[in-house]
Amino acid sequence: MEAATLSRIGLAGLAVMGQNLALNIAEKGFPISVYNRTTSKVDETLDRAKQEGDLPLTGHYSPRDFVLSIQRPRSVIILVKAGSPVDQTISALSEFMDSGDCIIDGGNEWYENTERRIREVADKGILYLGMGVSGGEEGARKGPSLMPGGSFQAYQNIEDVVKKVAAQVEDGPCVTYIGEGGSGNFVKMVHNGIEYGDMQLISEAYDVLKNVGGLSNSELAQIFDEWNRGELESFLIEITADIFKVKDEYSDGELVDKILDKTGMKGTGKWTVQQAAELSVAAPTIAASLDCRYLSGLKEERENAAAILKEAGMNEEVGSVRSGIDKKRLIDDVRQALYASKICSYAQGMNLLRAKSVEKGWNLNLGEMARIWKGGCIIRAVFLDRIKKAYQRNPQLASLVVDPEFAREMVQRQAAWRRVVGLAVQAGISTPGMCASLAYFDTYRRARLPANLVQAQRDLFGAHTYERIDRPGSFHTEWTKLARQSKTGVGAFN
Repeated sequence: MEAATLSRIGLAGLAVMGQNLALNIAEKGFPISVYNRTTSKVDETLDRAKQEGDLPLTGHYSPRDFVLSIQRPRSVIILVKAGSPVDQTISALSEFMDSGDCIIDGGNEWYENTERRIREVADKGILYLGMGVSGGEEGARKGPSLMPGGSFQAYQNIEDVVKKVAAQVEDGPCVTYIGEGGSGNFVKMVHNGIEYGDMQLISEAYDVLKNVGGLSNSELAQIFDEWNRGELESFLIEITADIFKVKDEYSDGELVDKILDKTGMKGTGKWTVQQAAELSVAAPTIAASLDCRYLSGLKEERENAAAILKEAGMNEEVGSVRSGIDKKRLIDDVRQALYASKICSYAQGMNLLRAKSVEKGWNLNLGEMARIWKGGCIIRAVFLDRIKKAYQRNPQLASLVVDPEFAREMVQRQAAWRRVVGLAVQAGISTPGMCASLAYFDTYRRARLPANLVQAQRDLFGAHTYERIDRPGSFHTEWTKLARQSKTGVGAFN
C-alpha cells in the first residue's frame, strides 16, 4: 500500500457514537479507517460516509488490515463497551501495532483500568490515552467535548485532529490535554456526576412548578424557553423546554406525563459519589441525585407506601399550599433556587477534581476544565464561562461559593432559595437536591458548627480525644464520672 493512500487515523467500534465520531473526523478532512467485529456495522458506516458527501472513510474487515491502513505513528480510537471488551480490542489490535503507535479509549472507563492499560501496552512501546467524550450521539457527530488524559506524546500526535473535531466555542476548541494517567476518564466521570446533580435539580424545579404552582406543560415549556435566554442558558434547560412540547401519539396530552418514573443509570454517578467518600470531599447534591435514582427504581414500593400512609391518615398538603400561591413570584423564586443549587453542585464537582489532582499529582487546571465543558457536552452552560473566570482570578480558589462574584449571587438568591425549599417541605414535595445544596451552603458558610458535640460524644464512648479552641494539644475527659459528680442542671426544669 502506498503511503499516499494511508489514513490519518483509525477508529474501531462502530455503534452509534463510534460511527458519528468517525464521520465527524472524516468531514473535517482527515482520512479515517474504520473497523468493527460485526462487519455489517462497517458497511453501514461506509454507506453513511457516501450519503453524507463522499467522506474520506475506508472500511476494514480484519484487525490486521485495519491497523496497516493507518499512517505511522498510528493513532487508533476505540469506542467499545467499557471493561473486558476494551481489553479484547486492545489485544486484537496491538498485535499489529508498532512502538510509538497509540491507542485512544473513548469510552466511559473507570480511571484505574486506563492506568493499568497504560502500563500493559508500555511493554510494546505503545502509547495510551483514556479520552472522555461527552455530548451524546449528536455531540459525537457535530462536535463533542473531549477530555484526553495519559501520554502527552500520544496527545500531541492527535492534537490537530481533536482540535478540529471538538465543539468550538469563542475561546477555542472544547478539548485540552487533561493530565497524566487516568485523569481524562476521571474528569469525564465527575462531569457525569455534575450532570446527575443538574438533571435532579431541574426535575425538582419541574415538580414544584407543576404541583405547587399548578403549571401546565405548555406553561412549563414557555418558562424553560425563557430561562434558556438568561443566566440558566444551557443544553439541559433547552432540551427540557422541548420535552414539554411533545404531544403523546397514543392519547391526549403530552408524552412527558406518560413516562414511567424510574430512572436508569450507567454507573458514573455512583463512581463519583464513591470517589468523593474516598477523598473525604462533601458532594451532597450529587449523592442526593444518586439516592433519588435508587428510590425511583422502587416504583411498586412507593405505590404501596402511598396507599398505606394515606390509610394511616396522611393528607396531601399540596392543595392547601397551592391556594395562596403567587405564580409569578414562585416561578422567579424557583429560577433563583435552581441557579444557586447548581453553583453548589458544580462547586462539589470541582472540589472533587482538585482533591484527586492533589492525590495523584495530575496538576489539573480547573478553569480549563470549565472552559472545555462550555460546548459539545451535556452540562454545557453559559455560566461555565463564569466558573472559568473564577479560577482564572484565583487558581487556588477553595470553593466557587467564596469566589466574590458567585458569593454575591448566592447571597442575592438565598431568600428565594429558602422560600422554595420551605414551600416544598410544607407541601410534602421532596427536593433532595435543592435541600442538599442549601445545607451544603449553610454548613460551609458557618464559622462554627455543632461538631464540638460530636467530638465530645466520640471522646466519651471511645476516648478519641478532642482539641480545644483556646489551647493547643489533644485532650481526654472522664465525661461520665464528672457528669455523675456534678449536680448542676438536675431539676432545673421542675
